[in-house]
Amino acid sequence: MQKSKKEPASPKTGFARLFELAMMKKPLVIGSLILSTVAAVLSFVPHISIYFIIHKVIEALPDVSGADAGYIIRWGWIAFAGAVGNILVYFAALMLSHLAAFGTLYRLKVEFTSHLARVPLGFHVLVGSGKLRKITDENIEKIEGFIAHQLPDLAAAISAPVLLCALLLAVDWRFGLVTMAGIAVGLFIYARMVGNEGYQANMDRYQRALEDMNNATVEYIRGISVVKAFRQTVYSFRRLYDSIKQYTAWIIKYTLQMQNGYAAAITVVQNVYLFVMPFAILIGAGVARDNAAAFSGFATTALFYLVLAQAVGGVIIKVIYASGTMMQLTGNVDAMDAILAEPELYVHPDPKPMGGCDVTFDNVTFSYDKDKEVEALSGVSFTAKQGEVTAIVGPSGGGKSTIAHLIPRFFDVSGGAVLIGGTNVREIDPHALMDNVSFVFQDVYLFKQSVMDNIRMGDPSASDERVYEAARDAQCAEFIEKLPRGYQTVIGTKGIHLSGGERQRLAIARAIVKDSPIVVLDEATAFSDPENEHLIQKAFERLMKGKTVIMIAHRLSTVRGADQIIVIDGGRVVQRGAHDGLLLQGGRYGDMWRVYTHASSWRLSKIKGANNG
Repeated sequence: MQKSKKEPASPKTGFARLFELAMMKKPLVIGSLILSTVAAVLSFVPHISIYFIIHKVIEALPDVSGADAGYIIRWGWIAFAGAVGNILVYFAALMLSHLAAFGTLYRLKVEFTSHLARVPLGFHVLVGSGKLRKITDENIEKIEGFIAHQLPDLAAAISAPVLLCALLLAVDWRFGLVTMAGIAVGLFIYARMVGNEGYQANMDRYQRALEDMNNATVEYIRGISVVKAFRQTVYSFRRLYDSIKQYTAWIIKYTLQMQNGYAAAITVVQNVYLFVMPFAILIGAGVARDNAAAFSGFATTALFYLVLAQAVGGVIIKVIYASGTMMQLTGNVDAMDAILAEPELYVHPDPKPMGGCDVTFDNVTFSYDKDKEVEALSGVSFTAKQGEVTAIVGPSGGGKSTIAHLIPRFFDVSGGAVLIGGTNVREIDPHALMDNVSFVFQDVYLFKQSVMDNIRMGDPSASDERVYEAARDAQCAEFIEKLPRGYQTVIGTKGIHLSGGERQRLAIARAIVKDSPIVVLDEATAFSDPENEHLIQKAFERLMKGKTVIMIAHRLSTVRGADQIIVIDGGRVVQRGAHDGLLLQGGRYGDMWRVYTHASSWRLSKIKGANNG
């Protein structure tokens, strides 16, 4: 009988996953836990020493001067040694835990950011930079804090109660049980508070609320110029305002639900002596009545438990704080793992070369919705030939930019195939694909680096002269030379900010430097004035000769000379052909052209009755 294959172990979650991460630097973490446990043991040495000193003093009553001074001094030094030992050993434990934490932090951030680099680029568009920033900066940083601080404290908090229970029961089991009853009451209150199903659900809601606020805040900051220009406030920015309101309403309700139980648990744990004192009074009265000679020993024992009760409270508080932190951290880890679980861009095990530079969409269907209920593209087929300009036009939301995103595999198609030179883009090495495709999108991102470095981003090996030539061809040279340091001016510093058209032309220069055989232009001339648009079009004609050019455009004047115009409406190809032929056909393109030419001839006329003064 053939043995059944072992099923792969399901990924760990919750506390198990948190400890799995903590053990990434196992030797350092284990060393820290051992030292922290030793420090916890040493922390009780002063309390025990005080007990023996008090016991010796009470034995000598009423003549305290008759107490054994050597004995008292010896236990005093033991108390001092225990306190100093506790500090030094705990410091060593923290040193090891911090080394482990920093190593883990480095490894997690490298793994997380490396994974982000390997997922399809479209994932970043859909998730939002605010959420990714929060996970990278806050969630992973808190894991570092847990390993550096909470984990050693947790080791002490677990080992110390074991020692305490033995100590409490060893000296006087009756006092030990009373003290442990006080601890049990505090922990019971806390366990009831955090043990219900809604607590972890609330923690998950807390994480989601923070991520929503981060995304909305980043969007708000990016659009602050528009907000200020129209004299708006955060209250008018609906997404941010709603996320803040929802978070505030939830956190207030959650805090009010938790405050009584949390306050009660902390109060009981910090005041365990309130359980010891009534018992001591009740039993002590009986001892004094029945055997006055034995009362001094009883008083010493009672005093020992009253002193130790304070140490008990400190230890249990550490347990409570550590468990609360861990519950928050499990939500952070779950959010990080959810991103890490996102499938990476598929890389074919045996990549195939491109057989040419024709770009073909073969019955392509695509949906941004994972359930594929709403299709952004449906049955799209066309071929953009090498050496020709193929323009994609259509109404807003029709699917034009989606086509641009599918060529470099920002997303993978839901059905059909995108082919370059007859090879499915899924079978082409991603690095080779990116090397052969240049992009100029409407939303231009420039790094906080020099103008030279921003243009050279298209090809890091490009010479200075090649960068200058690309800048001239993209009509950038004139405004660059007027900058304080010319091509060495760092964008975004000391008031150096470029207009939308200038940023767009720098992006075009970057694409020219890259000199890839396939060029995708998504509204590449959107911010250009008519004069520069004409010059840029001439630069394209000269520099992109022989390349496969796919141009996404709303401004129909930019596509009149295209070899092929694909009209997209509702995610489908409704027309195709050259400009003149499409005008003869009429249809959707003819309607768009009439609206465009009418809008181009529109002039602002004087309003009747207006003040001419």
